[in-house]
Amino acid sequence: MKKLIIFDLDGTLINSIKDLATSTNYALEQLKFPTHPTDDYNMMVGNGINKLFERALPQGEKNEQNISKMRELFLAHYDKHNTVYTHPYKGIPEVLKTLQDKGYLLAVASNKYQEGTEKLVNHFFPNITFNQVFGQRNNIPSKPDPKVLLEILENTNTSPEEALMIGDSNVDMQTANRANIEGCGVAWGFRSIEELKSQNPTYIIKETTDILSILNLKI
Repeated sequence: MKKLIIFDLDGTLINSIKDLATSTNYALEQLKFPTHPTDDYNMMVGNGINKLFERALPQGEKNEQNISKMRELFLAHYDKHNTVYTHPYKGIPEVLKTLQDKGYLLAVASNKYQEGTEKLVNHFFPNITFNQVFGQRNNIPSKPDPKVLLEILENTNTSPEEALMIGDSNVDMQTANRANIEGCGVAWGFRSIEELKSQNPTYIIKETTDILSILNLKI
């Protein structure tokens, strides 16, 4: 029986792609590099912002110096504009409230930087109590390394069998597999169903309310 539900953030709880694209394009423009259409960012995000910048930079410019410059420009812009277009996916607030009311432990495990993760979770879900909210932190490897999930299990005194990891990418499903946690891939996020299937998740769902269905719950 499940007692802990761990969520990815971007592409799972919130649709943040346009704000991420806008701030990355802003940084690229400041450095006189070409920008990208918003839809192209679906395949760039998911492994932390430094990897995002590396993917966004043109060939021949993917070096540590440019990534560092991108990070500084991006953070200054994104911290002020990260809720302009971002919004929870339809039904997510109600699903989270139902899970909370039914006594499930809730957690977030994201590759977004820690401060940004906390800010967006608090902004969009002020009435939901998450037992753990982890983004990308110094000296902690990012997903798909399972350390973040193992830390959440330990902090909540939960066994892998009692947890479910919900995310929109192969990174999330790889992380779940490596932590011996059942994975649930969501089709409404940034990546394709084919990508999710490549990691053999226990579930693939198409609607946010399907989260409740696989736990035999209703709103």
